Amino acid sequence: MFNTVYKNKVQSIFESADIKINGDRPWDIQLHNDHFYRRVFLAGSLGLGESYVDGWWDVAELDQFFDKLFRGKLHKQKNFAQGFHNFRITIWNQQKGTRSFQVGKDHYDLGNDLYHSMLDTRLNYSCGYWKDTDNIDQAQVAKLDLICRKLQLRPGMTVLDIGCGWGSFMKYAAENYHVSCVGLTVSQEQKQLGEKLCQGLPIKFLLQDYRTFAWEQFDRIVSIGMFEHVGDKNYPIFMEKANSFLKDDGLFLLHTTGGNNREYGDPWFDQYIFPNTVLPSNAQIFQAVENRFVVEDWHNFGPYYDRTFMQWFHNFNQDWEKLQPKYGDRFYRIWKFFLLSCAGSFRARNIHIWQFVMSKNGVVGGYDSIR
Repeated sequence: MFNTVYKNKVQSIFESADIKINGDRPWDIQLHNDHFYRRVFLAGSLGLGESYVDGWWDVAELDQFFDKLFRGKLHKQKNFAQGFHNFRITIWNQQKGTRSFQVGKDHYDLGNDLYHSMLDTRLNYSCGYWKDTDNIDQAQVAKLDLICRKLQLRPGMTVLDIGCGWGSFMKYAAENYHVSCVGLTVSQEQKQLGEKLCQGLPIKFLLQDYRTFAWEQFDRIVSIGMFEHVGDKNYPIFMEKANSFLKDDGLFLLHTTGGNNREYGDPWFDQYIFPNTVLPSNAQIFQAVENRFVVEDWHNFGPYYDRTFMQWFHNFNQDWEKLQPKYGDRFYRIWKFFLLSCAGSFRARNIHIWQFVMSKNGVVGGYDSIR
């Protein structure tokens, strides 16, 4: 009896988003195990992701499936796994200092071979700027140059990069705008490779959490794709630290993924991709910025992340044969689910990419926005 109830309920939920079980369209689910219904009904997105990884279902175009799912608001269905995940995040500070290196070890240290295969040649692990190009290398250079121009970089300036990755921004800024940079990362693998890639340039990598960093003030600060790991309990601390690191006439650019409302992350992503990660809402960012920064510019180019994730999957899929012996077939399904679900989510405008340009006291005469 319960199996019939689960089946009828889950089928009804998916059909409300124009997704059919065993339908013939590219976004329809092809079911291999009837226990899927109970698992998804009770565990929501966690059950959906885990059952996919276990091979219980497939879909011809996973990105289209997730576009339908998010446009149909199916991710907002209540279930025990999501409720427990939200409760845990509400009660505890999942991103406290003692946990700050977990995402580095579990995600960014997976292997530089994986990221070399997936990303562009400069190893940018953030959204490209596809305004005038169809090439990912050019899109990532356009993003780096856009940030440099927004920050109004000039030769001799000092720049702090909070969450610097492999140093792609610092390398570009040092080579093309003749600035010196200090980068913070929580990934040992990123630091080691980044130092090799940036050898001979005025760039310093530190394996350090932003809360323990102490340095003189900088002319400019940038943070690209790191704020997602900060957590809502720490947003005021992050902004207070950034304010203290910036000179009075400096500029701070924050590049982050954000959501349409206050949500507490996704339990599948928390367990399998980015531990302790939640997306900020615009209200949470503005609340943390209050009395600390003047927001000079706010730019949303989230649809470009759909194209970026699709290109990353293409690169990953194309190189899978050489990656497979190290990572294994189960990893392939995890990573495919990760990349294409993100593409679908950005396509559905469920989540966004925001770039904020901020000053401490307001730019005299105003700030000229750049696109």
